[in-house]
Amino acid sequence: MKKIHVGFLLSYDYEKLKQSIPPVYHAADRIFIAEDSNKITWSGNKFNVDESFYQWIIEFDVDNKIEFYRDNFYIPELSAIENDTRERHLLSLKMGIGNWLIQVDSDEYFIDFKSFVQNLRKYDHYLDDPEKNKVQFACFWLIIYKYTKEGILYVDKPMKSVFATNYPNYKYARRTNERTVYFDNLVLHESIARTEEELLCKLKNWGHSSEVDKNFLKKWKMIDENNYDQFEDFYYIKPNRWKKLDYLPTRKIGEFKKIMVSKSKLRISKSYLMSKNFGQWFKFLWKKTDAGFQEYF
Repeated sequence: MKKIHVGFLLSYDYEKLKQSIPPVYHAADRIFIAEDSNKITWSGNKFNVDESFYQWIIEFDVDNKIEFYRDNFYIPELSAIENDTRERHLLSLKMGIGNWLIQVDSDEYFIDFKSFVQNLRKYDHYLDDPEKNKVQFACFWLIIYKYTKEGILYVDKPMKSVFATNYPNYKYARRTNERTVYFDNLVLHESIARTEEELLCKLKNWGHSSEVDKNFLKKWKMIDENNYDQFEDFYYIKPNRWKKLDYLPTRKIGEFKKIMVSKSKLRISKSYLMSKNFGQWFKFLWKKTDAGFQEYF
């Protein structure tokens, strides 16, 4: 118990796991990879996995800490996002309540996972009775929007995203809607930064397949390093969530990571973290107090 357990979902973009698993490998006690037994996506489409990927896992897993969890994760009666949420719940049950349940998507690359674990360990007491002390933990995405011929377009400010919980009562994907504790850890998120063919595959199969804005793809295809600053509102569901883009003249993830970490406007300030965490503490303290008051009467 109280182990660092990290879960990944294997699907049509499984090759990206070769980039997302290594950053968490050494600081994780165990890694679980969920794979649909019939190789079916949340939208009911088939996908294939090249045998070379499984061979890569065997060769990479020198500490023997990676485990596959295969089950039926596609239920035709459920929507894509409901299948998404269900799979994450089943995966976390497999990982074991009483441990830290961390889920990382295949296109998310932690910049300093060891630091994230150190932050998480400060809350180990929440694992003593998880059901009575539900909490979730968020980091901040640095979102890659698109690879251009010469560089990378990215969303010009970090966006919060939940990565861990002590109790997996997920309501929407990996969000539990419980109290959130924010850390200043950064995670590169390739998100929609794919080839057009790969992006079309993702839009058809991921949990948000029914929510995508009808004008999104047309704009995405049109944007490049020469015109990005003439547009705004780039998010694929509610466009104004990603208001503006910025550009770096490199296509190498390693260089991109170093430059992004050094940019002052992308750092999460202590005052911002304090205000977010105090707000969450107060909000859920009030909820508990209100619930107790109603129960008393």
